[in-house]
Amino acid sequence: MEEDDLDEMRRMRGQKSSHHPELDKVAEKEKRIKSLQKGEKDSNEASKTDSKKARSFDVSTMMTEAVHTARTMEKQTTLDSTANIDVKVSPLSDDETLEDPEITAMKESFGFTEFGKKSAKTFDVTTMFEQACTTARRLRQQPATSSVQNDEDDEEEIIGPAIPADLHSSVQPQTESKERRDSESDKEVDDYFMPISYEVTLNHGLKTVTALALDPAGARVATGCVDYSVKFWDFAGMDSSLNAFRTLQPCECHPIRSVDFSATGDNALICSGNAQAKILDRNGHEIAECVKGDQYITDMRNTKGHVSSLNCGWWHPRNKGEFLTCSDDCTLRIWNVNTPTQQKHVIKCKTQQGRKTVPTACAYSLDGRLVTAACQDGSIVMWDTRKTFVNTTHMNRNCHANGSTTSCVRWSYDGISLASRGGDDTVKLWDIRQFKSPTAEAKDLENFYSTTDCVFSPNDKLVVTGTSVRKGDGQGKLVFLDRDTLTKVNEIDICEGSVVKVNWHPRINQILVGGGDGTVRVFFDTEKSHNGAKLSMSKVRKKIKQISALSSLNIITPHSLPLYRQKRQKMPHKELISSRGDAIKSRKPDMPLTQGKGGRVGATCSTLSSYISRNIALKKSVDDTNPREDILRHAKEASTNPYWVSPAYSSTQPKLLLAERVHSDDEDAEVDTGTPAWKKLKTTK
Repeated sequence: MEEDDLDEMRRMRGQKSSHHPELDKVAEKEKRIKSLQKGEKDSNEASKTDSKKARSFDVSTMMTEAVHTARTMEKQTTLDSTANIDVKVSPLSDDETLEDPEITAMKESFGFTEFGKKSAKTFDVTTMFEQACTTARRLRQQPATSSVQNDEDDEEEIIGPAIPADLHSSVQPQTESKERRDSESDKEVDDYFMPISYEVTLNHGLKTVTALALDPAGARVATGCVDYSVKFWDFAGMDSSLNAFRTLQPCECHPIRSVDFSATGDNALICSGNAQAKILDRNGHEIAECVKGDQYITDMRNTKGHVSSLNCGWWHPRNKGEFLTCSDDCTLRIWNVNTPTQQKHVIKCKTQQGRKTVPTACAYSLDGRLVTAACQDGSIVMWDTRKTFVNTTHMNRNCHANGSTTSCVRWSYDGISLASRGGDDTVKLWDIRQFKSPTAEAKDLENFYSTTDCVFSPNDKLVVTGTSVRKGDGQGKLVFLDRDTLTKVNEIDICEGSVVKVNWHPRINQILVGGGDGTVRVFFDTEKSHNGAKLSMSKVRKKIKQISALSSLNIITPHSLPLYRQKRQKMPHKELISSRGDAIKSRKPDMPLTQGKGGRVGATCSTLSSYISRNIALKKSVDDTNPREDILRHAKEASTNPYWVSPAYSSTQPKLLLAERVHSDDEDAEVDTGTPAWKKLKTTK
């Protein structure tokens, strides 16, 4: 079909060449196409000999065909308008391609002719353009609402029949109001949720529990008492018997004032009535002990440590090696675990008149930037750790009654509020942004102990504290207060005595309460509490195996062989007498030896004093030996082998001449009698 069209174009070009110059240009391009086709055939034959190759596209051919088709359509339109000549131009075949001069120049510059043996796929631009126009007209005729509806359907697919408009408008407000009321009621219940459904008792002793702490994971508990003992409890390792795995007295005869775990739970800080704080590991073994300062130095800044009894201790919430202590020597000291022999900083507490005042409680803020201290003059003072501890950051002199003991200061989890438990039977809430006056106050909460706690709930909606009672006046109570107004929300009776220590752990959501009867009560909820006491109660108490003890019967066999004959059982006192004679059974100590043997020191000259007394002090002052005889015993050897004296006199005195001995009367008497010389020295009257 395409060849017939070309023949018709040639015939028309021959007839109307003078009237249509455009046809001449078409003829020239046709010649160029034939020359390109010959080159392409040669390249196709050469490419057939190659092995398998990936499919490729001739980009230049595709560009040439697109340009040629566009120009041909323009020419056809021009011919139809100028003359009524029916010229039919069809797209060129794969063998008849037309290349633009710009494409040819590009090929020559890059040095390539084609990209593969297969020719590129051709596209009918006219057909593609018509399809695009048809699609555009069809989309333009559709209503605009259909697109909006499609978008809504994509976002949310409605299942079932549509809801009537009037019914939807009347039902929706009622449903929303009911859901809002339900959500508000659930929120109110969650805000005031208290895990007190179940209770477990840990028995520490018979006296008041004055120290209580949990590690950050809520797995181990440390309790301290006024009976000088500290106990460690492990929830995961205990069964339902609830026995402590370690009991010790780290500070000898000093009551325990404070116990606190580090930020990682590796170490525990023990503060007692002693001036030296101790660091124990989580198993109860001692790691370090702070140094004690010189009590004769007036300026406490120049001492190496505290000189009076400690009141409180607190670990840094971010740094596991730093902790804070306060003492009756009117100072707060910041320590490092690695250097317990020297404190890092010393902070002095003073009254408004510049006199010394005792800090009764101390704490770090949750970010560790503020050091807080409650003093005995009723003031609460704060210092910034990033600055020098000379000037205070926040201070209020009238927080509690002057002369009362503020037993606790505790920061909220949002880091804005501060709760204080005063010795004036009050609990006050403070905002550090407006620290001049309390935001709320609760009164008539008796406090007889210097370590009574107050804590925040994990959601910062409640404040929990305990009350003190006299002996025989009733039961101590655990009081729950609203965080904003400090109004009483709930209270429960704990024990026949005061409630001193309280700890609400945020991770396991359990409340631990230390009472005046020596017990620690753990409150938890089965649904909203995790691990902790639930692990111990789920384990069955191990039963002690009762071993059946059978009395050994003595069988008497007088005619049996000695190997199988049993010895007759002796009376107890006879058995004791016989065992006393046995050195192994009686564990008799080894007797001293006269001479050393086998690594043992002998009794004679075993020590330096015995050696001196025997060889020097008791040595005879007078020697009985005759010096002449001691010298003459070497005479024979000297005469046979002279070495020292004889060679010197060999030329002058070859023959030895010695003086004759003259005996006196005294010597003769001595010789005759034969008495020793040391007896002759004694004088007789």
